[in-house]
Amino acid sequence: MNFQIEQGDQITRAWVIHPDRKNDPGRRLPEHRLAEAVSLAAAMPELEVVGSEVVRLSKGIPGFLFGSGKIAEIKQRLEEAEVDLVLIDGPVTPVQQRNLEKEWGVKLLDRTGLILEIFADRARTREGVLQVELAALSYQRTRLVRAWTHLERQRGGFGFVGGPGETQIESDRRAIDEQVIRLRRQLEKVVKTRELHRAARRKVPFPIVALAGYTNAGKSTLFNRMTGADVLAKDMLFATLDPTMRGVVLPSGRRIILSDTVGFISDLPHQLVAAFRATLEEVLEADLVLHVRDISHPETAEQAEDVREILSSLGLRKEVPVLEVWNKLDLLDPVSRESTLANAAIRPDVLTLSAWTGVGVDHLLDVVNDHLGEERHHRSLNLSFAEGRRRAWLHERGLVEEEEQTEEGWKITALWTAKQEQQFRNL
Repeated sequence: MNFQIEQGDQITRAWVIHPDRKNDPGRRLPEHRLAEAVSLAAAMPELEVVGSEVVRLSKGIPGFLFGSGKIAEIKQRLEEAEVDLVLIDGPVTPVQQRNLEKEWGVKLLDRTGLILEIFADRARTREGVLQVELAALSYQRTRLVRAWTHLERQRGGFGFVGGPGETQIESDRRAIDEQVIRLRRQLEKVVKTRELHRAARRKVPFPIVALAGYTNAGKSTLFNRMTGADVLAKDMLFATLDPTMRGVVLPSGRRIILSDTVGFISDLPHQLVAAFRATLEEVLEADLVLHVRDISHPETAEQAEDVREILSSLGLRKEVPVLEVWNKLDLLDPVSRESTLANAAIRPDVLTLSAWTGVGVDHLLDVVNDHLGEERHHRSLNLSFAEGRRRAWLHERGLVEEEEQTEEGWKITALWTAKQEQQFRNL
């Protein structure tokens, strides 16, 4: 199924609003948050952003989010600009959405809904499409403010931007539940296939290096530079969604597998984090993670913290080394570049480069080789039941690839370095 928003040749005129809540503990400046929201909207080719604004909120109004005076003020601007769609950069309850749409006479979409639409537009693999659709159903399950007849269409979006009017809640709920069950069954099959591929990769003694980072940090550009691949790399949020893996030969002659994953973003909808967990497990399986940062962005530190929080919530193992790659040096002015290079020089876990120009990439490849340590190889072992201590030693260090219990003990396939094998032999 194709889940792009179907507007034909018509462009939807959009207005972006960032509600700046007075007691919001967030780290971002409202102007930067608004700019990011506008970039999100610009990632949808069907949308034309004709205006944007920050609206200060001392407290949210339960039924309308904004006060009556502000609603009337915004309505006048929307009418003058002939706006079709309002994008609220933040959470909006179903009641608030319904009331504001009625007051303004336009369709309304919150941040989560917009990100889901973008993901639907970007997903290319079967797994990606299923994951996005499942996340959308999870999001809309308690809202039920739109009809769900689009679930049976072979075109169109999720119905957030377009679609018919409301239907009976019970029939809507049944349609959602039936679709969720069907999607989960299909996704289980796809995930099993991915696990088979992952298991096959484990048998190949090539370490996995994963690129992670905030969306638009330049991961795909760096991926292309390191692999010679042609992955889509555009100045657009979520330009790529589905993970891509390629083999890379380092200057030392060592082979690795490089993985490019979906970019993160602040306030990433939890439905998407849950739905894309199987995809993001490529990061969790990595031997080394390269955290790519857009060092030229005014909020690069805040973006980096968002990435760390998401990686932590996914369960990235503490023993997996993470190197920060400060990208886009070419976008810095000379003074800022010198300052950035000086700051990076005193941190052993930081590398600086420009994926666009290629400056610093060769050094990155050398550092990756050094961090991966010794090469690993497979070894088949037959341990008796009396050798439980040696078996436990293997498991404690995560060296067991496969294990089968026999009548005499255990048949184990270990993946280890020459040094680890020697330590085992000395036990």
